[in-house]
Amino acid sequence: MARRARGIFVTGTDTGVGKTVVATALLRALVLCGARAAGMKPVAAGLLPGETVNADVRSILAAANVAAAPSLVNAYSFAPPIAPHLAARAAGTVIELERIERSYAELAAIADVVVVEGAGGALVPLTSAVRGGDMLDIARRIDVPVLLVVGVRLGCINHALLSALAIGARGLRFAGWVANRIDPDMLEGDANVATLRDHLPAPLISEFAWASDGKPSARFDRAQLSLLGLGQ
Repeated sequence: MARRARGIFVTGTDTGVGKTVVATALLRALVLCGARAAGMKPVAAGLLPGETVNADVRSILAAANVAAAPSLVNAYSFAPPIAPHLAARAAGTVIELERIERSYAELAAIADVVVVEGAGGALVPLTSAVRGGDMLDIARRIDVPVLLVVGVRLGCINHALLSALAIGARGLRFAGWVANRIDPDMLEGDANVATLRDHLPAPLISEFAWASDGKPSARFDRAQLSLLGLGQ
């Protein structure tokens, strides 16, 4: 029997908190460690005029070293930059967990590790149906642990703790969290991170901040990958 690829699901406390930055940094670190690393963003919304591939998906494709068709990496792509279930409804499409699971299985068959990035926050719906599933259902369906990206700004403690409760309620393994200092002027930023370290039921894997050029940067080393269960 072929060895099953390891995987991780990257979710966030909200949209715009740096999930793609973290996902691509994980992929680059895995590549440097000699792993066959594949990336995946099953659902993406937001295409600029003339684009056929979402910007986040392009970043993931560039960071991975396993060649895969964009349609495999990104099963569902929508033009409007709105919540995926609303974009899918407008397009007359139903986001199916079965299709996402098949895409993941294909990537896992040719990779050592698959890094999967969700869209928006942990509980963003996949469909307009009340019980149509959400982002955490993707992680549950493909049976991988969760890495939570916390946007460190006012309100982050509540958002992070609620996200952790949701992860636990699904029976998912909460592998760790990343602190992204998205508000450089936040009062008591260190104290907020310290509070989260005390209250979240998973280790702080990494902490980073937005750079002076307005773009965030993140790096992971072998020890951090091992904490996430992704080490060689």
